[in-house]
Amino acid sequence: MLRLRAAVTVAAVLMTTPVHAADLHVIAAGAVRGILGGMIEEYSRQTGVKVTFTAGPTGLLRDTINAGKPADLVITSAPLMAELETSGKIVTGSRTDLGRVGMGVVVRAGTPEPDISTPAAVKNALVKAQSIAFTDPKLGGTSVLYLLDLAEQFGIKDAVAAKGVTATGGNDAAAKVADGKADIAIVPITDIHAKNAKLVGPVPEPIQLWTVYAAAIPKSSTDPGAARAFLPP
Repeated sequence: MLRLRAAVTVAAVLMTTPVHAADLHVIAAGAVRGILGGMIEEYSRQTGVKVTFTAGPTGLLRDTINAGKPADLVITSAPLMAELETSGKIVTGSRTDLGRVGMGVVVRAGTPEPDISTPAAVKNALVKAQSIAFTDPKLGGTSVLYLLDLAEQFGIKDAVAAKGVTATGGNDAAAKVADGKADIAIVPITDIHAKNAKLVGPVPEPIQLWTVYAAAIPKSSTDPGAARAFLPP
């Protein structure tokens, strides 16, 4: 489900970035946290460069960037990146599309896995669930917007909202399912890394949402040269 080039990119950075590079500040979508988190730790260990990593849902990232939080690199969904480019917050020509992430259904490990083979089966799984974890809509995450839109298409939006167990992001929604605080969640597949969070599978293609993620250097960067080393050539 994941087609990011981040693994190759960061591996290359470990070999090429000078150890005297300045500390780097990265603001990234929660959906890439599981891919980049460990790699950034390894990068810091090998180079001595301290990397601060701020991750969250789309709405939080938008507010954080617009508030002027210092950042050397931003990694966001393509729609948000387009907003940032239009508003003049991104260094011209620095954007690189990394890949795409799909949505998946998560349940607690050891519990029965629902049938999600068709859109109708996904609807039935949502109807049968006693509780559904999703990002607080006020935070504007991609997965909650997708879920509520999907529920509206199914004609069950009110029922889904009433079963809601709100979370701070897709990874937190998956964690709430893993902890038994909710029966099910639909989140970016790369957000499913909590212990006891079980990926049932991707949602079927007719209702799948593939989100492209992109990286770019913001004009607020204090070390655009070092930040550029993170981007694929």
